[in-house]
Amino acid sequence: MVTFLLVLTLLAISVGAEDGLNINITILENATAQGAVCLDGSPPAYYLDKGFDSGLSNWIIMLDGGGWCSTIIECQNRSSSIVGSSTKMKNQSMFGGILHNTPQQNPDFYNWNRVRVGYCDGSSFTGDVQEVDPENKLFYRGARIFKAVMEDLWIKGMQNAKNAILTGSSAGGLATILNCDKFKSFFPDDVKVKCVANAGFFINAKTIFGTSYIQEMYHKVVTLHGSAKNLPPSCASAMEPSLVRVFISFFEIKTFSACYINIAL
Repeated sequence: MVTFLLVLTLLAISVGAEDGLNINITILENATAQGAVCLDGSPPAYYLDKGFDSGLSNWIIMLDGGGWCSTIIECQNRSSSIVGSSTKMKNQSMFGGILHNTPQQNPDFYNWNRVRVGYCDGSSFTGDVQEVDPENKLFYRGARIFKAVMEDLWIKGMQNAKNAILTGSSAGGLATILNCDKFKSFFPDDVKVKCVANAGFFINAKTIFGTSYIQEMYHKVVTLHGSAKNLPPSCASAMEPSLVRVFISFFEIKTFSACYINIAL
C-alpha cells in the first residue's frame, strides 16, 4: 500500500514538468495564526507565476496530488516528506504543461496567473480537526489550508479575476471535485469559474480479493481528518461521508454539486 501511494505521489508531482519554468515558493507564514498548517505543523505553501498581457485577469490554480493518509502511522510517514511538510518542499517548482509560460507549450493559459498549491495535508484539502494529539503531533487541517491559500491569492489579485479555473490530478483531482463549490463561492456570479478534475475519480469497486478497499480507505480518511463537515452539505446529509462524490461538468453553470453513490462493478 505504501509503495502504491508513493507511486501516485511521484506521478502527481512530475506531471507536466518537462521543459518548464522554475517558480519560487511562497510560504504562508501568517496562515498558522488561523491554524492552517501541514501535517507536521509547518505553514502551507504555493508557487505563483503572475499573468501578463491578456491573461492579467485570468487565474488557473492547480492542486497537487499525492495520495492520502488514512492512519496515524501513514500520516506520520508523510509528515517528514514533501506531501506532509512545507519544509520538505522545493524552493522552486517546475511549471510545465497547463502551467507553462509559452504559447507553444500552453496556448490557452500561458499568460494567465498560474498557481501550483503544495499538497501537505493528506486529505485532499478537506480535513479540519482542532485538537492536536501531543503524542503524535499531527495536524489535520487541509480545509483551512485551502481557505488560507485562496484568501492570500485573492489579495494578490484574484479578486479581479474574470476567468478562474481550479484543477488538479489524482488526489488533487479529488480535491478539485470536493472543493469546487467553495472555490466558486469566492467569486461574484459574473466571473466565469470552472473546475477540471484530472484522474480524480476512484471507482468504488471490489478488489481482486473481493474487499471494498476504496470505500474502507475513504472512511478512514474522513474519520481521521474530520472531513465530513467539509464535504458538500447536500451530499453529506444524504449518504455516508466516505461515499460522497461531486460530479463536475465543464459547462457554463453557476453551481456544480450533484450527489451520487458509486456502484460496485
